Amino acid sequence: MSSPNEQTPNAAARLAHTAMAVCLGVMATAVFINVVLRYGFGSGVAASEELSRLLFVWMVFIGAAVSYPAGEHMAFTSLAGLLARRPLAFAAITALIRLLVIAACAMLAWGAWQQVRVGLGSHSVVMGYSAALLPLPALLCSLAIGVMAVMELVTRKPLDLGHGAEVE
Repeated sequence: MSSPNEQTPNAAARLAHTAMAVCLGVMATAVFINVVLRYGFGSGVAASEELSRLLFVWMVFIGAAVSYPAGEHMAFTSLAGLLARRPLAFAAITALIRLLVIAACAMLAWGAWQQVRVGLGSHSVVMGYSAALLPLPALLCSLAIGVMAVMELVTRKPLDLGHGAEVE
């Protein structure tokens, strides 16, 4: 059952959920087949581990990006909840939170970009994909969340305290 605060996912969110489901399905299938082959027949698929690791990284960062606009990230709402009754203080803390999110996204994007550049020159051992594919989702996720945070800052979107401003 859905709560009244839940929004219907848009096309991008549905695509992200589908991509995460595909990643999880392929990972589970690859690991299952590898386990059956190893314990049943004494062999295995070497690419199974690399594929699972790559898909897991992509799934985690896709999930992080899609959960940001839904307000599903971990939130420390005790201070914001106390200030919710004081509109000016609440607006200031909301802007500060958005600026901190943007700063964190910028640092993550910079570090991920450095790793992407390093990875362009090397390839995975078994499957041979570019090593840049591992840090790439961190870069894309940080850019996506950073853009969303900038848009929320510019539009002065109020901080959603949908969990009743509980201490977490």
